[in-house]
Amino acid sequence: MREITVEQITEVVKTLSIEAACDLPRDVEKLLKEAVATEESQFGKYSLEKIVKNVELARAEHAPMCQDTGIVVVFVEIGQDVHLIGGSLNDAINEGIRQGYQEGYLRKSVVEDPVLNRKNTGDNTPAVIYTELVPGDQVKIQVLPKGAGSENMGALKMLKPAEGLEGVKDFIIKAVTQAGGNPCPPVIVGVGIGGTMDKSTLLAKKALAREAGQPHSNPAYQALEEELLVEINKLGIGPQGFGGKVTALAVHIETYPTHIATMPVTVCLNCHAARHKEAIL
Repeated sequence: MREITVEQITEVVKTLSIEAACDLPRDVEKLLKEAVATEESQFGKYSLEKIVKNVELARAEHAPMCQDTGIVVVFVEIGQDVHLIGGSLNDAINEGIRQGYQEGYLRKSVVEDPVLNRKNTGDNTPAVIYTELVPGDQVKIQVLPKGAGSENMGALKMLKPAEGLEGVKDFIIKAVTQAGGNPCPPVIVGVGIGGTMDKSTLLAKKALAREAGQPHSNPAYQALEEELLVEINKLGIGPQGFGGKVTALAVHIETYPTHIATMPVTVCLNCHAARHKEAIL
């Protein structure tokens, strides 16, 4: 049994919180630079060039690439041969976010009650934390700061199985169409299909943690991702919603078995600042 202290968890989460805000992953940056080369709209190309420049400046100056530094979504995979010692895992994660947002001078955007008392918690906690027990003796932590502009444009539909593949495709494209320029495109489209209502939503969020542009392992779903990306980029929404051919950088689909009588589908969008960082202990 391998022991890991919660103090180690806190330190890692603190570092990831700051890095995620200031250093866009290279996989996303690569797709943005490719988009500059392929965008045909003059203003769309101009917008993309400014986005890329902003990414480079944020990294060089170690400053947030966007003023909305998000509510933090944390995915934790805990090896079943790991013993966490010294306190609570959730408390350790939230302490890491608290320290990271303070030391990184990141905007605190979390309110303590969603309806009755929207008072800012003052430290960007609590995070939205998902834990999974997996084989092994390591802990994998993924940190995804999720801005509200893109999060507000998510969509969920409980499709009838008879609607089939065409119904799934129509819903996904309609969700991106209705989002328009609000999620600060070019977006990454996370799609969750199957399970239950809540499971499909989690799948869609987890899809955004995948390396940007990494294809699905199933060739049929890989083909569907490619087809949807082509169709979405025909919408003409373009960079920042100003028109053009690059509305999305990638489509990521995750699936799970479901009940014979249902077919839940969730679309979760990431803005062009598709921030995610991970570490393994």
